[in-house]
Amino acid sequence: MSKIIQQITSDTERLLQEAEALLSRVEQQVDRSDPRQLQENKTVTEQNTAKPRNKNREANQAAVELLIAAYPNTFSLEEPKPLKIGIQEDLVADEKVSRGKIKRALATYVRNPRYLQSMVVGAQRVDLTGTEVAEVTADDEKHAKAKLDEYKQRRKERHQEVRKQQRVAQKEERLTSKLEALVKKF
Repeated sequence: MSKIIQQITSDTERLLQEAEALLSRVEQQVDRSDPRQLQENKTVTEQNTAKPRNKNREANQAAVELLIAAYPNTFSLEEPKPLKIGIQEDLVADEKVSRGKIKRALATYVRNPRYLQSMVVGAQRVDLTGTEVAEVTADDEKHAKAKLDEYKQRRKERHQEVRKQQRVAQKEERLTSKLEALVKKF
């Protein structure tokens, strides 16, 4: 009988050591991917990186708003029109908006998915007064579609990565709860 008790005790100790080692490994992984821990890490990271990014986005959007206010016949976020090739030089020459803001605003404006969708063969390009000056060519449309496809692909990849991280966190959370239950049992 004492041999059986010793065997059970030995097996139990071995199982507890294995469970503790496994739990330790899981805790290390959870530290990296636990939603709460991720949120804390994300908050710290956001404090370091997202603020400048958000400031840049805000500055870019403010620059676009300046162009919309200064040239309402040309710029619109709701219904963007293809812009005249060389419009940047016209904007600089007009001197209503600073050169840096023009560059920032145009870069933001022409990367907008709605703007890219407006680039279809036969659509009219407009100048600063909103006057039609040229047509969008097949090459222009092809380039815009390629940029739009890149945008959609990056967006899809971001969504897939977020879902993947969520699945990993959920799996590790289930494993942790099972290990905790196992440890409590013994």
